[in-house]
This record gives sequence, structure tokens and C-alpha cells, in this order.
Amino acid sequence: MKNYNLGFISDKDIFNHVKNTVSQYRRSINLHEFNQNIIDPIKLTFDAKIYGQTMLQTIESECIRQIDKTNNNRIGYFHQYLFKFAGNGWEVPANGDKGGFDVLNDERCIYAEVKNKHNTMNSASTSATYLKMLDKVMRSGNKATCYLVEAIARQSQDIVWEATVTQNGHKEKYNWPSIHRISIDKFYEIVFGKKDAFFRLCKALPDILDDVIEEDASAKLKNTVYDELNKTDFYKSLYLLAFKTYEGFENF
Repeated sequence: MKNYNLGFISDKDIFNHVKNTVSQYRRSINLHEFNQNIIDPIKLTFDAKIYGQTMLQTIESECIRQIDKTNNNRIGYFHQYLFKFAGNGWEVPANGDKGGFDVLNDERCIYAEVKNKHNTMNSASTSATYLKMLDKVMRSGNKATCYLVEAIARQSQDIVWEATVTQNGHKEKYNWPSIHRISIDKFYEIVFGKKDAFFRLCKALPDILDDVIEEDASAKLKNTVYDELNKTDFYKSLYLLAFKTYEGFENF
């Protein structure tokens, strides 16, 4: 393990947190899993020919796309649960506890929801989240500050969250002063007291991951999809994944 010198979290804690995140990552895929939702062999053929790829490259890209859906949630875990190491009253409560907030500090009356990306919330989710925050502010006698924390925001920011809330079929715009949208770098500054804390983490992350993977080689992807396809009649093997009951395909 290297010295990561983050200054706001110990080397041991950040190593173990990254290790726990990696352990939850989906790291394998086989032919059965690949075709669970029935793949589109026609699109794969177009992709390979148009982008000048081998079918191996195209299938590996599709495997990564499928796996990525699962792993987005794991990155959410990484962002949220890192705050449990902050100390000084910061908590990451169990799901549904303490009003359902992802991160909070009762001593400082700060309550936050953490999202991976700025555009992941639909109108229903936006409305529910905003009303939950507004309720928290009201019940605290206007002492609470609530944050929608965005790991991938449009820019570094800490602004009043202007939201359109739909309730009982009626839409209304809100911009309550103590309900904010904040990029994760600015939230790190609030939590850890260092302006560049998030930058330090990102700078060190490749080295931390190298150390984790060196310790556990099984952390790397195991992909057997291409190997399980019949290479003597590759396109038949591929197309029958989707079309084996279609007319004429018994003669492919």
C-alpha cells in the first residue's frame, strides 16, 4: 500500500473503502447472462462493420455496456459511504433511517441526497426529493440546510435549487433558500474542510485501485462470452441466440 496523503481520510480507510467498492463490482459475464434479455445480433453486426471492429471487440463492448448498468449503483455506494469516515458528527444512515437522507450531520443541521449525475432524476423523483427536503427544513424551524449533491454536475457550484414540483397534478416552482444543488467538490469542502479534497481523491484513485487489484487479482473482469460462441460457424452461433425459433434459421 502506498502513501496516498489525502489529508482528510487515512490510507487504510480509503484503501478498504475502494476495496469494498471493487468487491461489489460486477466482474464476470458469460454467454447465458449476455443473452438474458436477448441481444440484437443485427445491431452487433452493423456496429462491427461500420466501426471497423472485429466481432470480438464489438461483443466485448456490448458486455461492458451490460455490466455498466449494474456498476453505476456501485459507484453510488463509493460516493455515499466515503462520508462515513469524515467523523465530526457526519453519518451515512441505513436506507430509510433518519428521514431517508444519504448523508447527514445533525449537529450542523445538514442533510443531503447524493446522486451520481445531474440528469438522473425524473420529474417524480425530483418532486419527491424536493418535498422531503422542504419538510425537513420546515420541521427544523428553518434551521436545516439540505443539499442535492451531484458527483457529475454541469459545473462546480453551490446554488439554490430551483425545482418544478408536481403535486396532485399541479406544478409549482420552488427556490427555497436553504435547499441547494451542490457539486461534490463543494460538498467535500463542507464535510472535510479542504477546498481541494475531492481533487486529491481523484488524483490518488488510480494508485489506490492498482493496490487493490494487486492484492486481489480476481477483481479483474472475467468475460467468457466470445469463447462460448461456436467459432466454426460464428454468425450462426450469434444469430441463433435471438432467432433460433424464427422461420428459416434452422438452415442458417
